[in-house]
Amino acid sequence: MDAMGGDFAPVEIVRGALDAVEQAGDLKVLLVGREEAIKQSIDRKTCSSRVVIVHADEVIGNNEDPGLAIRRKRKSSMVTALQLVRSGHADAVLSAGSTGALMAGGLLFLGRLRGIKRPALLTECPTFTGDNIVILDVGANMDPKPEHLWQYAQMGKVYAQDVLGKPNPRIALLNVGIEDNKGNAKIKKTYQLFKENLSFNFIGNLEAKDLFHDKTDILICDGFVGNVFLKAYEGFAEYIFTYLKNEFQKDSNVSAMFLPTLQKIYTRLDESEYGGAMLIGVNGICIKCHGASKRRAITQALLKHARLFAEKRTNIKIEEELEKTLKGVLE
Repeated sequence: MDAMGGDFAPVEIVRGALDAVEQAGDLKVLLVGREEAIKQSIDRKTCSSRVVIVHADEVIGNNEDPGLAIRRKRKSSMVTALQLVRSGHADAVLSAGSTGALMAGGLLFLGRLRGIKRPALLTECPTFTGDNIVILDVGANMDPKPEHLWQYAQMGKVYAQDVLGKPNPRIALLNVGIEDNKGNAKIKKTYQLFKENLSFNFIGNLEAKDLFHDKTDILICDGFVGNVFLKAYEGFAEYIFTYLKNEFQKDSNVSAMFLPTLQKIYTRLDESEYGGAMLIGVNGICIKCHGASKRRAITQALLKHARLFAEKRTNIKIEEELEKTLKGVLE
């Protein structure tokens, strides 16, 4: 855990980690950062041997150049946490700090999985049917090539099978229309590449408005489009629920009738329930939490992503999947 990364670090990061340790008896957390600040953030008596503080003097800020910071600040909490994974002392690294620095550090210190050309940021998005869908990329690569999008689909397929329990997940391309000839040149080429590949269940293009209607299990897009979509979704969800809550509270009768249902829907769509995004494709487990993450989001990221991904050894399965299908497809 990069305990110093994020808008509410280290307090919310530390408390979220302690919550996760209490809920999972097999989870051990290394809190990396300024020791005194971490100790002051512990809001309960804890003598668990499964919570260890690893001191690191420096902190990488969001306003710093990611590539330079990750190389120059070798004693930072983020770099120290990445090095713990690289050395095998930890199974996963989690940070709510600089996205660019974490991606640069993931590539520099962990490297890529065998066969992967470009890692991607993967996240889960809730739908109204009760199932989550996998979306990637949501911010790692702004302008990937069709072959990179094809690899995203391969990684997303293994993730959906292994983590979400979907044996034959449907894969779609995010596009401006569902017709075969829609989109820019890159998307059209990607569409043909997907269509010719028989190793996964490609169902065609999907418009953003259909995302919440159980029409796919995996949605593929470049990092620019994916990040814009994700932030628009988060902003709209926050606004609409705040607006409705304020309106309902003007009338106590209406409030009593509808607020419980509204709260149930909000919990379902709340981004903190899903923890963070995974930098999938690096040779290790690397999870980026939202910069504004609080303790609930940190806990969920540890339990639903880091711990589960490590237990299932999903990275090994991704390499095996690529070995089966890569040869000859991208020639």
